[in-house]
Amino acid sequence: MTWIRREPSPPRQVHARRLALIRSIHTAAWFTIEFCVGYLLWAGATGRSDRRAGTAAAVVAGECLVFAVNGFRCPLTALAEQAGATRGSVTDIYLPAWFARNLPAIHVPLLVLICWLHGRTLHRRRVRHREARVAAIQGDRPGAAAPAAP
Repeated sequence: MTWIRREPSPPRQVHARRLALIRSIHTAAWFTIEFCVGYLLWAGATGRSDRRAGTAAAVVAGECLVFAVNGFRCPLTALAEQAGATRGSVTDIYLPAWFARNLPAIHVPLLVLICWLHGRTLHRRRVRHREARVAAIQGDRPGAAAPAAP
């Protein structure tokens, strides 16, 4: 097997304004998604699985889907690299480097917790609805026994 020696590629031209714009858009998108994650945590902890939580969940799920479809790499990474970033990973957003590097490891447990909280809320809601329906049916029958007190 013969190894071909490649000449080093010329240094990339950095488009500072374009790179700053990409980083700003990426940071704004990140803050929006993080707000949705925060809202989902709060809504799940307080038992509020409503339309707002559904909208926030759609935003977070959409971001996760885009991330997964793109090979677990943000699609803005390629744009940042084309604009001259030496490495356009999640560290191309305006966050401390240690935090940006660990975003996936931080978010997986949060997403699991969000799913558990909202699953618990929805389960409790179904149980209450079922109990109310049974009580209404029993209340319609003459001579039906009253439901046992909790």
